[in-house]
Amino acid sequence: MSSVSPIQIPSRLPLLLTHEGVLLPGSTMRTSVDSARNLQLVRSRLLKGTSLQSTILGVIPNTPDPASDAQDLPPLHRIGTAALAVQVVGSNWPKPHYTLLITGLCRFQIVQVLKEKPYPVAEVEQLDRLEEFPNTCKTREELGELSEQFYKYAVQILDAVSLEERFKMTIPLLVRQIEGLKLLQKTRKHKQDDDKRVIAIRPIRRIAHIPGTLEDEEEDEDNDDIVMLEKKIRTSSMPEQAHKVCVKEMKRLKKMPQSMPEYALTRNYLELMVELPWNKSTTDHLDIRAARILLDNDHYAMEKLKKRVLEYLAVRQLKNNLKGPILCFVGPPGVGKTSVGRSVAKTLGREFHRIALGGVCDQSDIRGHRRTYVGSMPGRIINGLKTVGVNNPVFLLDEVDKLGKSLQGDPAAALLEVLDPEQNHNFTDHYLNVAFDLSQVLFIATANTTATIPPALLDRMEIIQVPGYTQEEKLEIAHRHLIPKQLEQHGLTPQQIQIPQVTTLDIITRYTREAGVRSLDRKFGAICRAVAVKVAEGEHKEAKLDRSDVTEGEGCREHILEDSKPESITDATELALPPEMPILIDFHALKDILGPPMYETEVSERLSQPGVAIGLAWTPLGGQIMFVEASRMDGEGQLTLTGQLGDVMKESAHLAISWLRSNAKKYHLTTASGSFDLLENTDIHLHFPAGAVTKDGPSAGVTIVTCLASLFSGRLVRSDVAMTGEITLRGLVLPVGGIKDKVLAAHRAGLKRIIIPQRNEKDLEEIPGNIRQDLSFVTASCLDEVLNAAFDGGFTVKTRPGLLNSKL
Repeated sequence: MSSVSPIQIPSRLPLLLTHEGVLLPGSTMRTSVDSARNLQLVRSRLLKGTSLQSTILGVIPNTPDPASDAQDLPPLHRIGTAALAVQVVGSNWPKPHYTLLITGLCRFQIVQVLKEKPYPVAEVEQLDRLEEFPNTCKTREELGELSEQFYKYAVQILDAVSLEERFKMTIPLLVRQIEGLKLLQKTRKHKQDDDKRVIAIRPIRRIAHIPGTLEDEEEDEDNDDIVMLEKKIRTSSMPEQAHKVCVKEMKRLKKMPQSMPEYALTRNYLELMVELPWNKSTTDHLDIRAARILLDNDHYAMEKLKKRVLEYLAVRQLKNNLKGPILCFVGPPGVGKTSVGRSVAKTLGREFHRIALGGVCDQSDIRGHRRTYVGSMPGRIINGLKTVGVNNPVFLLDEVDKLGKSLQGDPAAALLEVLDPEQNHNFTDHYLNVAFDLSQVLFIATANTTATIPPALLDRMEIIQVPGYTQEEKLEIAHRHLIPKQLEQHGLTPQQIQIPQVTTLDIITRYTREAGVRSLDRKFGAICRAVAVKVAEGEHKEAKLDRSDVTEGEGCREHILEDSKPESITDATELALPPEMPILIDFHALKDILGPPMYETEVSERLSQPGVAIGLAWTPLGGQIMFVEASRMDGEGQLTLTGQLGDVMKESAHLAISWLRSNAKKYHLTTASGSFDLLENTDIHLHFPAGAVTKDGPSAGVTIVTCLASLFSGRLVRSDVAMTGEITLRGLVLPVGGIKDKVLAAHRAGLKRIIIPQRNEKDLEEIPGNIRQDLSFVTASCLDEVLNAAFDGGFTVKTRPGLLNSKL
């Protein structure tokens, strides 16, 4: 037996009151310090003291008292443990506190409390020394662990000074622990063979409870879930690489305590792996004739789009393993891009899943998060496959042109692998970290414009333009789809409300001005709501009249006769009877429900003076007419541009004024003083109304030239003409895009003559025949032809002095 030097504690000790357990000699524990007395003790003795004696404290077990800081010193236990403060850790969140690591040295007895504030100090008497029982340190440490659950027993052990008394106190507790272990082993013997594993010895606080309690039942259920999860991994049809990863993770999961955060992460990962449709797919049931009928019934017009979809389906029917092209429907809002995707899935008999990409600015939304932190999850692609449960659904990537970019990466770049038919058979999500085959998924993207789609991503998709609708197409769509849908949503029937085609045409032309039909649909909803109120009021009055006829009919009749006023009888009848059905919606009803018309024909009024011309512009919302106004005043030759113009539009304006200055003599264009230098002592102001809307693009050059030519010549531009086209410094007219949308916008505005670049003549084939019959198209290759077509009687050219002007 090795000798141990005696430990002599000071006769006066500061007292640390703890309620987190009982510290026994030879054991170590951590205790939290957050009360005012204990905080002052740590700051005064441990943080400022330098000697070994200053780090020795008297630890007194104390029951927690929430009001102990504001009251006097509570009654103290007479026996405590002298302890050595080994470590002090401080923190200010959520409130100031310290954590002490203390080691018990020996016991003491309080003789007298010397002072209570700011922290208690007592005169003590040492009761034992460690050299008396050198082999009992290990036993004391074990009993210290036991003290977490058996607080009162540990206090009794602390009070037992002699060795014999201590053995009498601890032996019953050890016997109880042994019995708990035996019962636990007996319940574990009947586990299934798949669930056999080494049973780790639980902490004493977990063993001390009685077997068969709720805690045991929850643990058994969790173990059963693990067994079922392991069985699913064995029977799943996932690829070999994924299966190896799952087996490896399952082995880690079995060895991992359930209290670790990584346990839940690993289990969620394995559950996702077995739920993914690695080889589960639906069988395509293709019938091209049925598909054509379905598309025609669901979508009116859109011939080009439906033709391309049918081509894809036909090739799919002939060759089942086609690596599907990535179709991208580009067009203004409300033309039915998303609903066509649903129809394709319905035609194929596949599952449909929509992924909204508008505003996504984190690449982890596409590729998933890595499993290195709490809260990681797979990307939207893998999560969508888990949702639909098959590996060959139709994925609609909605608003792909509205992807953002941030410090978290570029999601558009993350889509490159997803949308590449040559690469997506080996798509790796960061969360899965194993490859998943996306080659059987049919991806359909939608966008309003291709301008904001990165070129690399645009190259992987087949662009199908979906233009806006004509007035006739909107009329058919309204009566085939929109009105029946709104009647059903508002609980109305055709016997209660009728909307003639003339009224629908008024709504299209005077209350909406859009490429799609969303605003039109909302107008029908407003009409149905107003009619629903009338119908409900009529039913209430009719029911009230029926009740009066049954119960008080005679009395009412007598009251009316006594009144002897024909107008009162008429009023009573009108109030009692329901309105006539059906309710017919005419223009007067429209004005009452929707208010005065929002769009009136204002073209002729705007072109009633020189210096105004009408251009055609393309926006992601469809085609629009665009007025250009010009004025001149005395000045120093400055050109002012207003109306939220982009750089391209500003360049077009400078080109236009330069071309007119160089051809001023040819067209006899002069300033107010008669000079051919159009900027001599003259300032020009060009304005594009609707200044809140940003305008940019290479299609306003011919309009600006025509507007300035009208200004300097004093002649009016024809009120029924609109134009589009870009120009060069030599006066050539260059082609532009969006011809169909621009023509439809001009048709909606009631214009009759449209000037387009000659190289855009081929685009007129996309214009419906009835629209072409209503319009007169002029193709121009140079600005001379544009000016000649924009003015009544042509634009004259000054040939030689003294001769009459001749028409171009």
